[in-house]
Amino acid sequence: MSEKSLYSIKMRASSHGAHTSGAEKIVPPSAVASTAARLAARALSHPKGTPDFINIKVESQHDIMRIRSLDVSTVETASADEGRARAAELLAAAGVGRADEIMALFPQTYGMRGAMLLDADTLERLEPDRERGVRATYMDDAESAAKGTASAKNHYAEAIVLATKVQHAPGIVAEVCVSDDPDYVTGYVASRRFGYRRITRVKEPGDPNGGRIFLYRGPREGVADTIRFLERQCVIVEGVPALAPASGESRFDSLRADLDAARSAGLSRACRVTPAGASVLSSNDYLGFAEGFGSTGSRLTTGTHLEHVALERHVAAFKGSEAALVYSTGYMANVGVISAIAGRGDVILSDELNHASIIDGCRLSGADVVIYRHCDMDDLERKLASCRAYRRRLAVTDAVFSMDGDIPDLPRFVEICRRHDAFSMTDEAHATGVMGAKGHGLCEHFGCALPDILVGTFSKALGAEGGFVCASSLVVEYLVNKSRPFIFSTAMSPRQAAAADAALTRLEGEPQTVEALRRNVGLFIAELAKLGIEVRTSSAIVPIAVGDEGRAVAAAERLRERGIVIHAIRYPTVPRGSARLRVAISAGHTADELRRAAEAIADCVR
Repeated sequence: MSEKSLYSIKMRASSHGAHTSGAEKIVPPSAVASTAARLAARALSHPKGTPDFINIKVESQHDIMRIRSLDVSTVETASADEGRARAAELLAAAGVGRADEIMALFPQTYGMRGAMLLDADTLERLEPDRERGVRATYMDDAESAAKGTASAKNHYAEAIVLATKVQHAPGIVAEVCVSDDPDYVTGYVASRRFGYRRITRVKEPGDPNGGRIFLYRGPREGVADTIRFLERQCVIVEGVPALAPASGESRFDSLRADLDAARSAGLSRACRVTPAGASVLSSNDYLGFAEGFGSTGSRLTTGTHLEHVALERHVAAFKGSEAALVYSTGYMANVGVISAIAGRGDVILSDELNHASIIDGCRLSGADVVIYRHCDMDDLERKLASCRAYRRRLAVTDAVFSMDGDIPDLPRFVEICRRHDAFSMTDEAHATGVMGAKGHGLCEHFGCALPDILVGTFSKALGAEGGFVCASSLVVEYLVNKSRPFIFSTAMSPRQAAAADAALTRLEGEPQTVEALRRNVGLFIAELAKLGIEVRTSSAIVPIAVGDEGRAVAAAERLRERGIVIHAIRYPTVPRGSARLRVAISAGHTADELRRAAEAIADCVR
């Protein structure tokens, strides 16, 4: 790729004249349009609010400097006060005196669009425009420039690029930065002496204030060259290192930190059962119609009943997990989990054929989304290995794919995720009650460890309603505090919870039903094979390929005329040209029903 064929794209957004967000990328011509669109979308989803002005600037670049990334290390801090104290110590280690005075100047940077430029010794302000400050711009990492990637915000990688450019500016001896993103509490101090020191906590969650200070040492006549380099020189940073876990850090540590912060601020939540016979003056049962049918509120207000608690304990024991949480639907469970665990600065790796509820959860999360090839664990591992710079990594797969009836290599999926310190998540909507000798799901089928997060529904094999999440107590507590579809939705009806609980009890008492289902699947496939239709499945879902959308619809209609209801699945549910009849086998089907259905399918498909 010729350097002359690269373009810089800068996004700046503001609301009522106040800066809300900014970002920039350097990409090849083929990525200009998509990158501009992604940056505009990023401006519209910033936690500081919706801007009323967005500027996208695209420029071709010719004079491009390539520099090596600073070395990276992490300083773990337990509080914002400790983080700022460590920042002052690092400034001193960079050869800058009066570090406490420099940190005391930080509030003056909060309203600036750029950085404060200080004389490292006298603390004299050197920026020409003190309201605007000095902006370090025209920069990106080498991978983005080569591939034209336009990711959502990755705080770590973007900070490394900026800090590396700043430390290569003439006369700059150090930089200290606190992000203005209310959801990001990590800051850094950078210097050519020791590289980039990432400080895990320098402010409290929800704090929208942030800024940066550049420290200069040199003659006054050199300041103009320093500012020119920061604001005009186009730089590509090579070798941005992956973010190595800090001592004792794992994928769960950030969850613990968020929960600890909520507790410290008095903002932690918990579900409490509404006691029978109590005088309830906080439900939504305004007309008194609920009478045990409706839950009358969210789980965090009056919506938690004994039936919910019993069901959560039961499904956790059934799946072999430490804890469980019930949602109103399986769709809400997927959306609620994904959007709580992953957000800006995180990445989700999703199978290309995952269900729409997983896709929607990915989109709503604001995280970067990387699609890996269907059930291709080698591709998942390659892509996970390239995503180590993200704060959190979440890999998600269906346990049984609803349109093809196939299954992933779950043991390897879980092992890959753990080796790369990524959250593993499976959706067992079509596996619960179907897979495994007793219908406990895909983990029973493979005899493997549970993923970190297991989502399912009571609305398929169990014949009830509602969704569930099985995970550790930590993850469940995190979802209670962070999952918006759980927090802000009316709880499932207590009677539905009791029905789901009863369905689990029945499944546990009738494991022979699962075996009957398995026999019926084998019989149906054998009958189709006798008629010249070869199909394959690993579950109770049997897809019969037709190809053409019109032929599939016509075949389904002819079957309906014969009293057999099988739906034609077409684009956009499946790719164009891959329409199919989707057969779902039940343990309740008789052998004669399945033989007649196979004969009718063979006639109608032909």
